[in-house]
Amino acid sequence: MIILIGFILFLFLNEVNLLEVLLTVAIIGAGIGGLSLGLCLHKLKIPFKIYEAVTELKPLGVGINIQPHAVRELYALGLKEQLDEIGLRTREVSYFSSQGGLIWSEPRGLRAGYRWPQYSIHRGMLQMLLCNELVRRAGNSCIETKCFLKSWGHDPDGVHMSFVDKVTNKTLLTERAKIIIACDGINSIVRNKMHPDEGVANWAGIMMWRGVVKGPEFLKGNTMVMVGTKNCKFVAYPIKKFDDGDVLINWICDLRYPEDYTWLKQNWNREGYLQDILPFFREWAFDWVDIPSLLKSTKHIFEYPMVDRNPLSNWTSDRITLLGDAAHAMYPIGSNGASQAILDSVHLAKNIEKYGMTQKALISYEKIRRPIVNRIVNANRLDGPDKILDIVAERAPKGFKNVQEIMKQDELNLISESYKNLAGFDVDKLNQSEVIIG
Repeated sequence: MIILIGFILFLFLNEVNLLEVLLTVAIIGAGIGGLSLGLCLHKLKIPFKIYEAVTELKPLGVGINIQPHAVRELYALGLKEQLDEIGLRTREVSYFSSQGGLIWSEPRGLRAGYRWPQYSIHRGMLQMLLCNELVRRAGNSCIETKCFLKSWGHDPDGVHMSFVDKVTNKTLLTERAKIIIACDGINSIVRNKMHPDEGVANWAGIMMWRGVVKGPEFLKGNTMVMVGTKNCKFVAYPIKKFDDGDVLINWICDLRYPEDYTWLKQNWNREGYLQDILPFFREWAFDWVDIPSLLKSTKHIFEYPMVDRNPLSNWTSDRITLLGDAAHAMYPIGSNGASQAILDSVHLAKNIEKYGMTQKALISYEKIRRPIVNRIVNANRLDGPDKILDIVAERAPKGFKNVQEIMKQDELNLISESYKNLAGFDVDKLNQSEVIIG
């Protein structure tokens, strides 16, 4: 009798454990999108688990911007104080010609009338903030590291997955879940299996160099600047303030290369060299910022190609869908990529809350998000709001004294406002809409 009772208890406990595993959202990747989704699901009391290929999460990357529509959702997740600790509230964005002439400047965030700020922030610091906060709320077991998704399949009750050590290719874990959300980046293995004929990412013909360097504030402080043209552009903005008044400046240099240049596949940690960029920016020492000095003072420079992925006709297959760069990797134009991943996560979480861990929830999420981000991908290929630089350069290749003689204010405003509306952060529309994850 005791043996029989023990056997029944064993079966019952294992059935309960199996049920718990099946009633789970499996998130592949602990980047900004995956971690944001984890926080949203935790807020809505929906069980989940994140599987990350690296052994240890580290604050990699350089500067990014988070736009007000995404900040609104992060605030609703209770991250307002933490964002202010690790980021700077962007004051304005300004566009300059290659000769250093001011084309146009506009306020950003609260100064532009939004109810939420825009943040200039270190990507790695934001990732670690999301990770630490998620672990604090949901516990250490919510993230499984060193797990590279090798294979997966469907069964009547959900999905099954096999994870390996990416270095040794040894199977480490087999898991089951109700649905899979692929947040595994621009080289997503899940996307590749869904769309096997897609091939490598699309190169824009632009190579990018990035770095961070301590230096003096420029212009009015907390200002993002865009200088030059699409083929030779300098972008900079502060992401941290020091007690001595200096700031940590994130900078990017873009240069167009010949079509037959071997750009290789993207490697976000590939070392870059000063001599490859300095000759093109040597004369760009302006009274408001000394670009050559910033480049020379930077200890570590990284180089990688500007790439994106083609807009897809579907993200969802059975019980699996894509999110963030896995769904819509875009050129870094308009400071919008990370913000869109955050918006993906809140919409997906709300649809799972509404429809359960079902294909219906995934399809509903996709119907909301895919048309929007596909338009942004295409707009960024046309250089988004940064096309202002090329229009002015074409009309005044040697510079100008009065930009209004080259480009009227109405034309400038139209380009800016059109992109904001497309990307979902038109001031009036955003302020009048409700928080999604609230």
